[in-house]
Amino acid sequence: MPPRSPRTSAPVVVSIGGSVFLTGEGDREYLVRLAGLLKRLGRALPLVVTVGGGRTARDYITIGRDLGLTEFELDEVGIEVTRLHARLLAACVGPPTPADPPTTVRAAAELVHRASPIVLGGTEPGHTTDGVAALLAVRLRAARLVNATNVSGVYDRDPRKFPGARRIARLSWPEFRALVSSETDGTAGQSFLFDRLGADSLSRSGIALAVVQGRDLENLEAAILGRPFDGSRVEV
Repeated sequence: MPPRSPRTSAPVVVSIGGSVFLTGEGDREYLVRLAGLLKRLGRALPLVVTVGGGRTARDYITIGRDLGLTEFELDEVGIEVTRLHARLLAACVGPPTPADPPTTVRAAAELVHRASPIVLGGTEPGHTTDGVAALLAVRLRAARLVNATNVSGVYDRDPRKFPGARRIARLSWPEFRALVSSETDGTAGQSFLFDRLGADSLSRSGIALAVVQGRDLENLEAAILGRPFDGSRVEV
């Protein structure tokens, strides 16, 4: 069966966390497989992918903070790292994905119906790449946003610190926003569940959020396509 035309499919937005993108273990193999998956799915539906900065961005931000940079300047440093990651992934995916990632939500939204998948990093200070992905999902009236992270869903506590943490398969938006608000104060370089701005934007628009382990590519594909997946779902 031939792939569906992107013009007849609702867009999907994927946010790949920096902690998933580069871990120091098996990165080359993962990026090759991820690029192949995104290229294939990009032929079937309009797909936009944001890439986070992860440990690399946090290392730069830590040094910058020690040097006295402002939070605004630290955000700018982090954004540059996410754009470097986006350029690496875009090059791996290859045409028709633009080799020069767009730097605004508007530009990415305009490009996706002509060249899918679109890959980008951050856009402006104050927005994480999760937040950028959420704004894109709202602007595109996306079918869903898939958050590919380094844990297998949303937990009541950080499972990396608490072995007894319980994964929550389904959450309402008020429940999810409460978890998000309790975890972050907006400081540059923080590692947290999801962007507060992004959670608010998706909640207002009623767009579903899927949270999955980003290195499980079969499961990631299922979430992108709207099929049953192993993880957590946030919805109205």
